[in-house]
Amino acid sequence: MLVRTMCRRALGLAWVIPALVMLAVFVYLPLVQNFGFSTLTWDIYSGDQEYVGLENYRRLFDDPVFWSSFANNLWYAVLSIVFQVFGALLLAALVENVRRERWQRALRAVYFIPAAISLTVAGLLFYFVYEPNIGLLNHMLDAIGLREFAQPWLGQESTAMFAVIAMSQWQGFGYCTLLFAVAIQRIPAELYEAAALDGVGPVRRFFQVTLPLVREMTGLMMMVTVSGAFQVFNEVMVMTSGGPNNSTQVLGTWLYRNGFVRNDFGSAAAIGTVLFVITLTIAMAQLWITRRKRVEW
Repeated sequence: MLVRTMCRRALGLAWVIPALVMLAVFVYLPLVQNFGFSTLTWDIYSGDQEYVGLENYRRLFDDPVFWSSFANNLWYAVLSIVFQVFGALLLAALVENVRRERWQRALRAVYFIPAAISLTVAGLLFYFVYEPNIGLLNHMLDAIGLREFAQPWLGQESTAMFAVIAMSQWQGFGYCTLLFAVAIQRIPAELYEAAALDGVGPVRRFFQVTLPLVREMTGLMMMVTVSGAFQVFNEVMVMTSGGPNNSTQVLGTWLYRNGFVRNDFGSAAAIGTVLFVITLTIAMAQLWITRRKRVEW
């Protein structure tokens, strides 16, 4: 019996070890190497390297563009929580409250369509929507008598970042809505029936039944959206490339510019390390919170 148990454990390890090796080689080893690169000044074209310790981090934290990029990522995270988490949850509850299943399926498909568009295509689409002369947004404002609000949305520092974030929310909103719809469908119908028998209206049912029972999905979506907000790259590069005047730089684009435009690979590696620490901290904190508040029924 003991031999059989040991054989089963050995067989289990035989399946696990290849995955651990792959993780070590392609995830953990590059992380360690990246930290090593962040302690160097490194010309990636000539290959010249010089050890400078933590100097890259000191220069990074003294760089105003780094802090403005970090602030832009924070704006991404905050607005993503508002729209892609709580806004999507509210919309999913409304869709699932539609009586006819045919209409439910149709609405899910309509809201999911933007998520099927690649970020690059969506960025190019909104680039033309925001175009100041022929763009759809300014023409709509003009058509409804609000011409004074028309402006070069991507061409001025005060609006460019929020214009990029708006595109990102449009693109990811439907996907989050679909996930919340699946979570709501898993809630036993008896709970809603009991609440209705007690005279609980739809608003109170949302706050007293739906919201508590999709808490795990809410925590997961918060973790995914916040982590994604600190990994933003494509939409910014497609729409503004970090301009105007670095006002739409995020940590991902500032990493790219330092490493491959300014040939300062050590600083780029330092930004990568900071990004890893931020996302790991957020993920661990949110996992700890959601594990303490597991939903059971």
